[in-house]
Amino acid sequence: MTRPPSRRAILLGATAAASTAMLGGCDRLGETEWFRRTLKTGEDANLFVQRLLLTDRALAPEFAEADISPWFKPNGTEDPPDKAYKALARRKFATYRLEVGGLVESPLKLSLAELRKMPARTQITRHDCVEGWSAIGKWTGVPLADLLGQARLKPEARYVVFHCADTMDQGDADTGAEDDGGSDGQEAGGNANPAMKKQAGGGEDKRDSGGQQASDATTAGAAEPVRYYESIDLVDAFHPQTILAYDLNGQALPVANGAPLRLRVERNLGYKQAKYVMRIEVVESFSGIGEGKGGYWEDQGYAWYAGI
Repeated sequence: MTRPPSRRAILLGATAAASTAMLGGCDRLGETEWFRRTLKTGEDANLFVQRLLLTDRALAPEFAEADISPWFKPNGTEDPPDKAYKALARRKFATYRLEVGGLVESPLKLSLAELRKMPARTQITRHDCVEGWSAIGKWTGVPLADLLGQARLKPEARYVVFHCADTMDQGDADTGAEDDGGSDGQEAGGNANPAMKKQAGGGEDKRDSGGQQASDATTAGAAEPVRYYESIDLVDAFHPQTILAYDLNGQALPVANGAPLRLRVERNLGYKQAKYVMRIEVVESFSGIGEGKGGYWEDQGYAWYAGI
């Protein structure tokens, strides 16, 4: 009996066919508006195929304890340089508060201790980075669906946006560590995440999107830091494996891996797994947030839907 092709085979086959057809003239095509629209159509097709082949609650593969990677490589920023974040970290996040707002009936503000008292989910899953590496880790955290249920979404809600303390571009603001004898390893005005490269995209929004705890006073006329943000739709937000993780491999989440709280949305690539989550905003559209594309790297040219 011939077995039907797997979902991954369908997606990889479609990608390979498209890539072969475009190799000869990709440089010229990249200059054309219709080709950029076609790429966007391809992203939409990826989302359509994923939704077609998977049910809303189909799970990403989960693994055994023996499969856990000996070291879970940090992705992106490993130590946010912001004063406010470093102050939270020095206090072991005792004063941290997660804010949930936007298009909700009952906004929330929860401490890490309160989040740890809520029903939790533990899952051992593989993290697939867009840079080409993978690692398996054991994550424990609060199902995002439970938080959104408490907050009670308004009818027009469509997306969930995660605002982070992770400074990507510091602008002219003084976001370095407070003078406590430590060093944040970043120069003023530098990039807090030099390992990743920007792809083609427009100008950056210099608004402070990190929320109450991640905002620093800036001098008059100075550009404010650009902090990481990411988003998912309600299908992924209510998926049973979508959690806000506070533990990795049975221990409190390390700073390098996103402490105190990071998103795990296991059917997506690594850049969707927002670290250092400070604030959650439920919205109807992305207009008015960054460049309106749904995420920091999406503003630089990455796909918004990064399903795997």
